This record gives sequence, C-alpha cells and structure tokens, in this order.
Amino acid sequence: MAEDRGDYSFVVVANRLPVDQDENGEWRTSPGGLVSALAPVMAKADGVWVGWSGGPGPAAEPFDEAGMRLVGVPLDADEIRDYYEGFSNGTLWPLYHDVIAPPEFHRPWWEAYVRINRRFAEMAAGQAAEGATVWVHDYQLQLVPQMLREARPDLRIGWFDHIPFPGYEIFAQMPWRRQIVEGLLGADLLGFQRQGDATNFLRACRRAAGLTTRGPLVRVPTQHGPERVVRAAPFPISIDAASFEELARRDDVRARAVELREALGNPEVVLLGVDRLDYTKGILHRLKAYGEVLADGRLTAAEAVLVQVASPSRERVEQYALLRDEVEVMVGRINGMHGEVGNQPIHYLHQAYPREEMAALYLAADVALVTSLRDGMNLVAKEYVACRFEETGALVLSEFTGAADELGAAFLVNPHDIEGLKEAIVRAARVTPREARRRMRSMRRRVREHDVARWADDFLGALTEV
Repeated sequence: MAEDRGDYSFVVVANRLPVDQDENGEWRTSPGGLVSALAPVMAKADGVWVGWSGGPGPAAEPFDEAGMRLVGVPLDADEIRDYYEGFSNGTLWPLYHDVIAPPEFHRPWWEAYVRINRRFAEMAAGQAAEGATVWVHDYQLQLVPQMLREARPDLRIGWFDHIPFPGYEIFAQMPWRRQIVEGLLGADLLGFQRQGDATNFLRACRRAAGLTTRGPLVRVPTQHGPERVVRAAPFPISIDAASFEELARRDDVRARAVELREALGNPEVVLLGVDRLDYTKGILHRLKAYGEVLADGRLTAAEAVLVQVASPSRERVEQYALLRDEVEVMVGRINGMHGEVGNQPIHYLHQAYPREEMAALYLAADVALVTSLRDGMNLVAKEYVACRFEETGALVLSEFTGAADELGAAFLVNPHDIEGLKEAIVRAARVTPREARRRMRSMRRRVREHDVARWADDFLGALTEV
C-alpha cells in the first residue's frame, strides 16, 4: 500500500460515489446533502472521488461523470449488511444522534467496519499523488485518516463530520471508542458542523485516549519523530445557494409551484416537510403537533394543508420500516379525523423528487417545517431559504440542528415540546408579510454569503495552513 502512488493532487473519499445507476445502467448524479455540497467543488478541482456505488458486487472501472473522475470501492452483500447497515447505521448513527434509537454493538460489525475502512484507505492511497490533499468524509470512514497516515505520511489529510459528534457520556458506550478517536487523529484537520461537536470530540480525546488538548488543538504522540498537532474546529456546511435561487426563478418552476397549490385546493397556508424517512427527523412530533393544531381549531383543514415528503431511506433496517408504519398510521388517523371528501389536511409522499420539483415545492410552501430531534446541519432549511427570492415564507426550525446556529431568524423550536411546536406552527402560518420579509431577508443573506463554495474554501484553506 505504501508504494502505491497516483496522479491526483486532490482526493475526496466518501462512503458513496456521487452517482446512482438507473434501470438502464446509466449513471446519473444522485441527490443528497454531501453530493449537493461537493459536486460543484469537485467540478472545479483536478480531483478524484473514491466511494461505493451503492450496490453489491465488483466496482465499475473508473469513469467520468458530471466533470468528476469516479473510482469505485467494491462491497459484497455480507459487507453491506455488516459495515453499512450494521456498524454504520445500526451502531454509529443512533449513537451519534443521542441514542434516539438504541445502538447495537456487535463485534462482527466492528470487524467489517475496520476491514472496509482499510479498503477505502488503500484505494485512496493508490489515487493520491505525492503530497496530495485527501479529504475524507463522514462517520462511515472514521478509521481511514490514521490508516492513510500510516501508509502515506506525505499526504495532507482532512476529515469532515456531516452528522453530530455526541457528548462523551454517550460516546463512552462505544466499546471501540479509543480506536475511533485514534483513527480520526490521523487527520491534520477535523471539521465538525457545530462548535459543540468539536468540543465533544476534544473531550473524547482527553477521556478515551488520554491526550492533551489546548483550545482546538490535540497533541498526538508519534512513534518516530516529534509529536503531531491536530486541529478540531467547526466548519458548518452549506448549499450552492445561487443555483437553487436560479432554479426557483425559472418560469417553468414557478408555473409548477402554482400548479401544486391548485392541486392542493389553493389553501390559505401550505406547510411543507421534506425529510429522509429517518427517526432523527422528528416527523412524528411534527405530525402530532399539526394534528393537535387542527383538533384545537387554531388552523382548519379548509385553510391549511401539510405536504410531507419522506424519501425512502435504509428500508432494510428494522427501525426504519417500523417508523414508516408509524408515520403512515398517524397520517391516516389525522386525515380520517379532519379530512373531507376531496380535502385532506396531510398529503404524504413517500418518494424522492428531482431538484426542479423540490424547488417548486419550496416556492409553493408558505411554511417549511424542519423539526429534527438531532441533525448535523439540515440542508433542507437552507434550500428553502435560498428558493424564497421574493422574501416571503417562514421557517420553523429545530434548535437541535446545525442550521439553527446560522438561521436565528427562523421560528426556533424544541420539537420535544409539542405545545411550543404548535405555537410556532401557528405563528409561522399567521406571520405578517412585514415580519416574514425581515426574517427571510436575514436568513437569505446568511445562506448566500456562506455557501458551499465558501465552506469548501474555508476548510481546504485551513487544511493548507495546518
């Protein structure tokens, strides 16, 4: 591994490639937070993206798509079960999201995680030129930085965490907590969504690995030579705000927004939730609050409609299948109690949509509801704001999202507080045009000025300085 050298001065390593394969075998750029964030960056860089295609079996030969060179990492069905569905999404995801669902700790899952992380590290090392910059992403690949460091000490290595990093009392449940901390400390720079996440990691360095920290810096001893200094700091991710606004201004997208409101019966207020179907997103809390608002008569089904888009997610994981059943039962109950023939208060859409349709939905919605119980950032909040070019609309935003640090002009809520959530929904639905404009203008300024290009420049600039 140490002898391998590639030709690329910039390497992105992520669990997934930024493409999906359709039924005809054609590759197309895939949706998702990481992809939407990095695609414009990769298009400008002389780089390569290393990741898994999303299906079992051998990896395709390296290919180009949307201006990016893509190199696949193969996973067989057992590895997908143990590394991806198992340790990544059955252990790390619930643990890092405040154990909203109970994490499971299985040694075969951990062993698969170690093995697959090494495979990613070997693939990345084989693509990187001498002295290249390697940017590793997210919780699925926390061991890759140290594996790369051991094999290729010439590399400059960054790692970014797209999800929360938990407080130590929660992280301490992890049987392999020290190995994960040491794996991450192979990087020169560790990026997190919020200052609190970086602080949690620094505490884990002290408690799980017995290391010394000073401010954002961790002192890491080495076997040979002087100790290394690793920096852990917040770099809140964003979106390509200009492209979302451009999309929202298109005549066809604006016409589609009008069509959507007409299809909903032209209600006074359209509320919108857009999420992956995930227990961290607070969908049940949102539905419960909305159902109670209708029951209280503070809004009626004749004046308000909630559109809930819940794109399919990890449907082979039991917790997700149970959540889908719960959501569908609650939607049916609320529609049954408060709906009329030809008029239902909730339109539930369990499918994914292209960006054009999402932009039209954002334009059609008077209120966006982002009620995550725990979220690293939540880019939906920023996408909604970017599309509201007329400075109308309102955002109800959970304080447990990274976006809450930046979008303080939203109606901030604790989604566990159902009464408070109900109050915020009604306030947002009844907001005056003047107040809506003041709030939206502030949020749009933040999203425009701190877009994905600035996020990448800030992180890579800081990595260069380390």
